[in-house]
Formats: sequence, structure tokens, C-alpha cells
Amino acid sequence: MSDTLLTAVAWPYANGPRHIGHVSGFGVPSDIFSRYQRMAGNKVLMISGTDEHGTPIQVQADAEGMTPRRLADKYNRMIVEDLQGLGLSYDLFTRTTTANHHRVVQDLFLALHRNGYVLPRTAMGAISPSTGRTLPDRYVEGTCPICGYDGARGDQCDNCGHQLDAADLINPRSRINGEKPQFVETEHLFLDLSAFTEALGSWLSTRTEWRPNVLKFSLNLLDDLRPRPITRDLDWGVRVPLDGWRDAPMKRFYVWFDAVMGYLSASVEWASRIGDPDAWLAFWCDPQARSYYFMGKDNITFHSQIWPAILLGHNGAGDRGGDVGAFGTLNLPTEVVSSEFLTMSGSKFSTSRGTVIYVGDFLREFGPDTLRYFISAAGPENQDADFTWDEFVRRVNFELANEWGNLVNRAISMANRTVGAVPHPATPTAEDAELLATSRAAFDTVGALLGRSRFRAAASEAMRVVSAANKYISDQEPWKRKDDPERRDSILHTALQVVTDANALLTPFLPHAAQQVHELLGGTGTWSAQPEIREVTEHDSPDYPVLMGEYAAEQARWESVPIEVGRPLAKPTPLFAKLDPALGETGPDWAPIARE
Repeated sequence: MSDTLLTAVAWPYANGPRHIGHVSGFGVPSDIFSRYQRMAGNKVLMISGTDEHGTPIQVQADAEGMTPRRLADKYNRMIVEDLQGLGLSYDLFTRTTTANHHRVVQDLFLALHRNGYVLPRTAMGAISPSTGRTLPDRYVEGTCPICGYDGARGDQCDNCGHQLDAADLINPRSRINGEKPQFVETEHLFLDLSAFTEALGSWLSTRTEWRPNVLKFSLNLLDDLRPRPITRDLDWGVRVPLDGWRDAPMKRFYVWFDAVMGYLSASVEWASRIGDPDAWLAFWCDPQARSYYFMGKDNITFHSQIWPAILLGHNGAGDRGGDVGAFGTLNLPTEVVSSEFLTMSGSKFSTSRGTVIYVGDFLREFGPDTLRYFISAAGPENQDADFTWDEFVRRVNFELANEWGNLVNRAISMANRTVGAVPHPATPTAEDAELLATSRAAFDTVGALLGRSRFRAAASEAMRVVSAANKYISDQEPWKRKDDPERRDSILHTALQVVTDANALLTPFLPHAAQQVHELLGGTGTWSAQPEIREVTEHDSPDYPVLMGEYAAEQARWESVPIEVGRPLAKPTPLFAKLDPALGETGPDWAPIARE
């Protein structure tokens, strides 16, 4: 019986192109997970989109001399193209500037408001003295008054994890221009997080299978729950659907509040786009459905605390109780799958600091699967991981080219030269049986690891099968069996069967190469489906791109399928080109290695 799984992927901000640090946290891990689950026969909905509201969009729009909407349109399209090129198999990748998203946000808010979880308060807001514009909390930095960390933001300290107010920071400064902000009184609406202490604590106590770093961080936050502002003095964002607020020219929902609701709004939009408006209910309201949220570690608090609180409040299940909202009883996250940071020479990827490698540049020179494999095998799964060109070259040359590419090439080449097709096997020897058993057993081992989002270990186990197959061919020496064609053919059949198995095991990691191997083995049709860019229209808005795909039609399955004897085999082409070792010393010209 198949399971129903929601893969909820963090929303990239549409104020610039994405770098490989971004996709190492939200993109590649979520796609590996989703591709595996589909291959295993489960029903998957993978959704996300570009986050397009808030002051950061306004700031970048000013810098580029355009309106916020035009800026969002520009980078939405750029991000969609990059994620499609990377092969991220979204069922829907949309955006937060849709009328559907605004409607869902307002309906969720009204449920929270009716149940008494929203409070009006007068607060101290940060204002830029030079522009008169509101500075959102994340655009104010200073020294944390609790732990002394110099780099805390106005909403929280990433060092100690405590929630903060910008006015509490010591020596606050604007991240935009470094000036000291002014603080003025303004009325805002607050989500009363303190009214979820007991409900969140009870729920988190059941999350025993979470990654330890995520669970520990989340539990520590329970001691600091207090009302958090959900509106800001902005003219770019979702309007507040209350009398006295609805038509206020400078009152909008805070971007963090509306962005997390995108998981639900994207699911509702997906259902509408496939012509089955109620299809989203199976992923959100069936208690047996499971949901997995993928992000970088700087997003943990929004997914393990704030979004669950919003869901509890909508469901009438916070500490104050209440009625179920317009969407029915919504499921809380099954797991928050957070990655650490991918760094570059020890520094967090940062556009402003010049330590950045953009996804688009990377794809144009090296293609998608080399990046996907590096993130899988050496990425920041449980601790920060450093990207270096030297390590990238080593992984590509020795693991993808020398190990996997070499296995595919030598097995198919020898069968093509000697038989021209998949040869017929004789009774297997002990060596044949041992390798085939290793290959078949890997589906359980690798599958269990992927199901728990243990991507590095899963990639290593899959490559262990590849190494075993290479050793088998070297030990059995089929090229020396001219006088014993029956044994030669058995060796080659065994090798080709394991190539078929290994290709399935590696498909979630290397979907583009997997399609190529499928065809080299004589297969036809789509083995691993890719996302498609589709132009859509909403009301009077200009056309914009979304990502969707026909994944149910792909042939990839998570099992060992006997290879067809007699299937014609052509001379193979190289699967992965080896990189010049000098690249590890210099980097490419668009991202050179800085020398002291």
C-alpha cells in the first residue's frame, strides 16, 4: 500500500539569483527524497515557489531602478530556470504574489484571529533616518543582549536562538547602509506564540526521529515563546483583512508570516491546476499523510515553531482552544529536515561578500548531476561542509567518471563488441551470486537511508555497489574468456544486471545521467522524468512561469528488475567527462580561487 507524502520545500527569496549554498539546503535534498519516494510507489506532492514580499524586495528594486513587482518577475523567472536545469521535480513551483496565495493567507489569519491568537499592540519600529522607510527586523543587526553575539538580527539571534526585538539590540545598525535606526511607536498585530507553549511542547515531545540538532534547537525555543509581530509598515505585501487595516496604505503582513503559508497555498493552487480542486486535502487533512519540510538551518524556527503554531491556531488546538478554520484540521509537520550551511573556504556563501557560486553559472559549465552528487555525497547534512574546487574535481573524476562512468562504459562496451546485445547467462557461480545479492540488498539499505533523509550515507552505499561491480569485472577478466564464451557471457550479463540495479539506486541523485544509462542499456521512453516550465496566467497579471511535471509516467522503480536478454546494445558514449585537475587549483574564470 502506498503512502501519501507532502514534500514542502523552503521558498527561495526572489531578490537575486540563487547560489549553490541555497540549493544545498532546500533544493537537492528535497528532490532526492521525492524521487526516491515516487520510485518506491508512494504518492508525493512536492511544492514550493519564490518568496516575493517584504522590504528586501523593495530595497533591491530601488537598487535596480524598477518596481517591486518587476523585480520579482525578473528573479522568479531566473530561479525557475535554474531549478528546472537542476532537475528539481516539483509538482508545483509557484510564487507568493498570486491572488490564490493572498486569499489563503487571509483565510488562515482570520481563523487565528477568531480563535484569539492575534493581539493588537503598540511596538517600537525601526525607521531608516535617511529614507523614512521601515526597516524590518532582519535588516537591523547588533549585539545580542543575551549572549553578546555581534551579528544578531532584530528578530532573533542565530548564535543562541533566542527571539529578540530590534529595539533590544545593543548598538543596532541598518544592514542596508550601516546607519543607526530610529525607533518610533507604531501599532501592529502580533501572533501570541506564548499561547502555544503547552501545545507545541506536547507535539515536539513526539518528534523523536528528527535530526538531533533540529530537535534540540526547537525544544530550546519553548522557554522563550512570546508574541511576535505579524504586520509591518510596508506597501508591498498581503493586505490585512480587518476593518481599520484593510485599506491602510502602509500596513501589510510581515513576509515571514505569509511565506510559511505558501506550503498550503501552493498545494491548493496545484490541485486547481490539475483540474481536481480537492486533491490537496489528501496531503493536508488525512491523518495518515506525512509531511517533510526541507530547508537550511537558519529557517528551523519558522518550521518547527511558528508554522506549527499557525496550524494549531487554525485548527483550534492551541492552548486557548478554538474552532477549526476554513481548511479543516491541517496536519502538522512530520519532520523538519534541516541542513547546515555549505561554506566556501570556511565562509558562509554570501553575495555581498563575494563568496558566491551561482547555480546558473555552475549548470552552464558542469551540468546538473555533478552538483547534485557533490551535495549528496559531501554536502552539509548534519554539519557545515566546505565547498572547494579541489574536492569537487576529485569527486567528479574519481567517483563519477572513474567509478560509475567506467563501470557503465566497460560493461556495455564489452557486451557490444562480443555479442551486440545483452548476453544470455549460464548457471551463476558463487562470485556471480554474491555480487547480485549485494546489488539486490542495496535497495533495502539505500532505501531505508533515503527514507530517513540520510543522503550522504545513502550515496555512499549506492557507490559501494558500483565499486563491488568494478572489482568483480577486474577479478573475472571477461576479456580473457575467448575460449569460454559461455562464462564470458555470464560475467557480462551479471555486470549489466548490476549496472541496471546501480542505475536505479543512483537515479534520485543523478536523474539526468540515469536517463542516459537507461538508453545506453537499450531502454526507451522516460526513465527519470524532469520538471517542465509552463507559462500560466492569473487574472490580469502578466504570464509567469511555474514548474510542474508528469512524474507518474516515468519508468524508474525502486527494485531490481531483470535485464532483458537479447536487448541490442550500441557502443556507449562517456557518462561523465573528467575535469582538468588544474581546475582544483584555480577554479573557473567566473569563480576563481582567491589567493592571499
